[in-house]
Amino acid sequence: MNKDHLITELRNLEADYHQALMELVAIPSVIDETDSNAGAPFGKNISLALKKTVEICEKLGFHTYFDPEGYYGYAEIGEGPEMIGVLGHLDIVPAGKLDEWLTPPFVATIKDGNMYGRGTQDDKGPTLAAVFAVKALMNLGATFPKRVRFIFGTDEESLWRCMKRYCEIEEIPSLGFAPDSVFPLVYAEKGLLQLNLESTNETPLRLTAGNAFNAVPDTASYNGEKQQELITALEELGYSYERNEGSVVVVGRAVHAQVAEKGINAITRLLMALKQIGYTSKTIDFIHEIIKEDPYALEIFGDCQDEASGKLKFNIGKVELNDEVERLSIDIRFPVTVAKEIIVTKLTTAAAAYGLTYKEYDYLKSIYVPKDHFLIKTLMKVYQDVTGDLESEPISSGGATYARAMDNFVSFGAIFPNQIKTEHQPNEHIELEEMFKAMIIYANAIFQLTR
Repeated sequence: MNKDHLITELRNLEADYHQALMELVAIPSVIDETDSNAGAPFGKNISLALKKTVEICEKLGFHTYFDPEGYYGYAEIGEGPEMIGVLGHLDIVPAGKLDEWLTPPFVATIKDGNMYGRGTQDDKGPTLAAVFAVKALMNLGATFPKRVRFIFGTDEESLWRCMKRYCEIEEIPSLGFAPDSVFPLVYAEKGLLQLNLESTNETPLRLTAGNAFNAVPDTASYNGEKQQELITALEELGYSYERNEGSVVVVGRAVHAQVAEKGINAITRLLMALKQIGYTSKTIDFIHEIIKEDPYALEIFGDCQDEASGKLKFNIGKVELNDEVERLSIDIRFPVTVAKEIIVTKLTTAAAAYGLTYKEYDYLKSIYVPKDHFLIKTLMKVYQDVTGDLESEPISSGGATYARAMDNFVSFGAIFPNQIKTEHQPNEHIELEEMFKAMIIYANAIFQLTR
């Protein structure tokens, strides 16, 4: 493949790419199951975004398919028994506070070399960039001895039901990538397990704190009795707190659960202090005696780590003691070479000693494609050849990317090292020249993967 010819053809297609992305950004494809119907399980706007994407691909010359139940679509080119997959998603998170946006979130706006709009970075922009990269190859007369299938998901920001349906009824690519993260690539992602530990609440305590499994809580409020004693205990323990009218608020530091060790968990600190002033319950005792402030839960799992992905991370994201139950909501990121069953068995055993029952909420299997695998070596070589970056290494992550949906997939771009991540934030945007560079990488990568 001639490098100069490819760049010229991509420049010829660049305006069409911008226009297609603008059309997709204009569709506020946030999940809305109250607006669902037959053929649109996640709401009208997600269905419109899927139909528009399939329509764009059909006009570009791809063979296309729209799932009649509205969970996914795909666009395909090439021949042969083997199939390479590119997995992107068309659903987005809500715009959030509109007054924090400099431009309307659903009117794609080009300014100072950037395109602003919800979905430009996550994941409509990178997905279409890969599509137009292959269109450039098609225009240059490239042959595809392996099929290339772009799979468009619709539920990535929620429960991945789109990919569950796809994998149940469709052909699975032999390998591929998701343009839904960072360069150079993510070759290992820890197993992600979210669960509740529950029991009947036999105490007078009523307490609710935390907002999400996957966030270290930065506050935990207590409005019960013995508040002055609690304050004394907090001071003795060296824990930060604030006084609000009628309550004491323990103050921590919020971070994502994948880096729990960098945060301060306000829930565990509150429960530790409540234990010190004489309160007891199944959850309080479990935290006080077993977890404490340990983000690795060493008392339960020991030194659980591997070379590929590092240490297990353990986060108490929420706690609730109501009229009926005690409930701890926990997020665990465990090493790629450790079986889920080992984690569940150890935690279940430890919790049972305190009368707590394990109830699974969600699970995403780990990703681990060894660095000497054909997929990793091919993608890394293409990235290095295009960028000249010989320093960046394949990445191991505790996060969760769309690549987990299928075996032998990795996340590959489209954000470059040291580039600003704006996904899920006000003023989400892409740098157009950086996305053009990503298109060059995607064209070369798909060409090489089909050889």
